[in-house]
Amino acid sequence: MDKKEKPHGGWWKKKKHQRSIRAVILSMLAILMYVLMLDNVIPERLDVHLSEQATEDIRSPLTVENTEKTEQRRNEAVSAVGSSYEQKREYEQRQVTQVKDLFAYIGQVQEDAEEESEGDVESPPPLEDQLDSVREVLSNQANADLSESTLEAFLTASEAQLDFAEEAATNALHEAMSGQIGVSDLQEVQEEAEAQISSLPSLNANLRAAVNEVVQTSIIPNYIYDAEATQEQQQEAAEAVEPVLIREGELIVAEGDVINRDVYEQLRLVGLLDESFVVYPYIGLGLLVLIIMGMLVYFMRESRTTVTANRSHLLMYAIVFSLMLLILKLFSFMETMFGVTGLGFVVPVAAGAMLLTLLIHTRLAILTSVIFAIVGSVFYNHDSASTFAFTYGLYILASSLTATFFLNTSNKPTRILTAGLLVAGTNVLTVLCLLFVKSTQGGWVEVGMQLGAGLLSGIVASVLTIGLLPFFETGFGILSVSRLIELSNPNHPLLRKILTEAPGTYHHSVVVGNLAEAACEKLGENGLLARVGAYYHDLGKTRRPHFFIENQFKGENPHDKISPQLSKTIIISHPYDGARLLREHKMPQEIVDIAEQHHGTSLLKFFYHKANQDSEQPQPESQFRYPGPKPQTKVTSVISIADSVEAAVRSMQKPTPDKMEMLVDKIIKDKLEDGQFDESDLTLKELNDIKVSMCETLKGTFHQRIEYPDEKGKEEN
Repeated sequence: MDKKEKPHGGWWKKKKHQRSIRAVILSMLAILMYVLMLDNVIPERLDVHLSEQATEDIRSPLTVENTEKTEQRRNEAVSAVGSSYEQKREYEQRQVTQVKDLFAYIGQVQEDAEEESEGDVESPPPLEDQLDSVREVLSNQANADLSESTLEAFLTASEAQLDFAEEAATNALHEAMSGQIGVSDLQEVQEEAEAQISSLPSLNANLRAAVNEVVQTSIIPNYIYDAEATQEQQQEAAEAVEPVLIREGELIVAEGDVINRDVYEQLRLVGLLDESFVVYPYIGLGLLVLIIMGMLVYFMRESRTTVTANRSHLLMYAIVFSLMLLILKLFSFMETMFGVTGLGFVVPVAAGAMLLTLLIHTRLAILTSVIFAIVGSVFYNHDSASTFAFTYGLYILASSLTATFFLNTSNKPTRILTAGLLVAGTNVLTVLCLLFVKSTQGGWVEVGMQLGAGLLSGIVASVLTIGLLPFFETGFGILSVSRLIELSNPNHPLLRKILTEAPGTYHHSVVVGNLAEAACEKLGENGLLARVGAYYHDLGKTRRPHFFIENQFKGENPHDKISPQLSKTIIISHPYDGARLLREHKMPQEIVDIAEQHHGTSLLKFFYHKANQDSEQPQPESQFRYPGPKPQTKVTSVISIADSVEAAVRSMQKPTPDKMEMLVDKIIKDKLEDGQFDESDLTLKELNDIKVSMCETLKGTFHQRIEYPDEKGKEEN
């Protein structure tokens, strides 16, 4: 390409092909969002001092835990938990068993003594030996300290008395230790047991005293401190204490109240003091921006919109996005500065949704509307206790989505003003909804101002869209509906050039446009783009118009006087001559591509066969093919088919519907077999839809006429 063929915007044309430019644009968007939202997220720093009065109500800008108070409450909860005690019932059984063992030992000693006395009547074992035997057995037992009088009373008692004494001791011990016996209760329980034993008439005084001593020494505390259970209860009590939170929006100190140490500590915790620095808002905002950009990048990668591959369109999106962010921030600042509630409702954020719908795609406009709502709710949080002002977020979302959905059905320029009025009506309803839901008790003047702000927002958005749309269309070569309608005007200089210099080509292009538009609309493609592209696709023929048969009105064909090779050169050059002229006139790239690609790499069959007939050696087929490229889009492929169909049908003698259908079918099959659709993603079903559409259009264009008598007579003459 020479210098004349280079498109405008030299700096951007160089930069946009760099692989990193996409990341640079998206990173700049992320940085802009972060910077603009930063002052709405960072807590305000206050110059306050202890023992001074607060000059205004101070609320917490975030939710944070008051760790000192939380720990204090936990300590109080632990202190309130009493010691845990447990009754050890196994102690009772153990003590009773020891008492029974005592009487069993004494009974055994008595039996041994009796056996010795029977063997040697003259020298029975003395009582002292029996006492020693009992003490030896009891030396390792709990009741080893029993007095000699108690042991003598048991040893000298009869078997029946000993059994009764054992029963009395175990019963008294059972009854005493069946309840809870703490250390402080031990003496009282022992006294009750002693009274019970003293009331036994069947025992003599010595045995009662002996039984009482055994029972007194056997009664022990069975209700003891449980350290493990106490620790568990204290831990449960501490865990049950909820953290003491200073919640976002909570009133810390009211205007006129004295700032004491507790209040001062709370102000420090929430980051409102000059000497404190809280890093969490910075991190939180960064994560929010990261989430938003992640959604945006993923959508751009997966959606079939122009921003996916066209970096110029990505730059345009970034400009529209940034402009709307700045407008949102400006109106937020104005509302804070002037102190007028509801002034933010004037923000014409719907203009961004309108521009993206008209310039790029509805799906991207919807996602961006959601992003505007999120960012706007942060911008307008100055009157909200929360980081996000739900009121403005909902208002922005409703306004933007209304504009997007309305323009999606038909994006004609005349509908922009209508869309603005519809957005204005939606804004008014949204404001009324928000006021009623919040039960706002405002005066009629205040309510009227807010409703008027919503009404004005819709109108300003449509006016702003109409004003900015031409700049984006021209600056980025966007083929919006208004731009396409402008290019289809017959008074356009290039169309006038075709009409005056190659009138046959002009008529041919109009018919091709009719065929292509209907077929593209059947496929769901841009029919208006197909029509306008068809108007300009043969612009290159104006360079040598008489070398193309549709412009040969005198019956002379200049190709009869030149070689097939020269004819081939002239014919093949017309797509590229047209593309060059279109670039010189700063035409949109889509129109340039249609002119350059509509013949693809097809073969000039007529001149190829003619060259082989005139030459003794076969000519290479590659020399008689267009150099390409092949059609890259479905629209260009449809125009390629329509171009061939119109020329072929025009040359037919008395075309009929069946003949035309067979011809269209043959042309499509030839191009398919020649690989002309390999790069445009056309399916076989879509090719069939194209054939059906073009046959229907041809039936209306080349319909049979009634043969009037005068005309019949003239033909016979």
